Amino acid sequence: MGLVVFLVTLVAVLAAAGHAGYLAMLTSAAKKRPGGGPAAEFAKKRMPVAGVMLGVTLLAMLIGTGETWGADVFAVLLAAGGGVGSVKALQTSQSRFREGHY
Repeated sequence: MGLVVFLVTLVAVLAAAGHAGYLAMLTSAAKKRPGGGPAAEFAKKRMPVAGVMLGVTLLAMLIGTGETWGADVFAVLLAAGGGVGSVKALQTSQSRFREGHY
């Protein structure tokens, strides 16, 4: 069970870190371009969501290091929720830029 918990939490942390990294790169690129202010502001507004999701998934990974079965189940549920939330938030951010909102 420990390996499954580790893999699920690792994938969730990577998804959350990917969302945060995407927003960080977007902010950096938008600041360098003329007229990129609205995109940078949008990314800054989304950054707390990415930070919370990353924190949730890291907490799940920490809980998953426990020895009890209940902690493992809770860690998997927490990581799955954080990972799915991060992927959905990333998709929302990407779709707004593809549609030309910024």
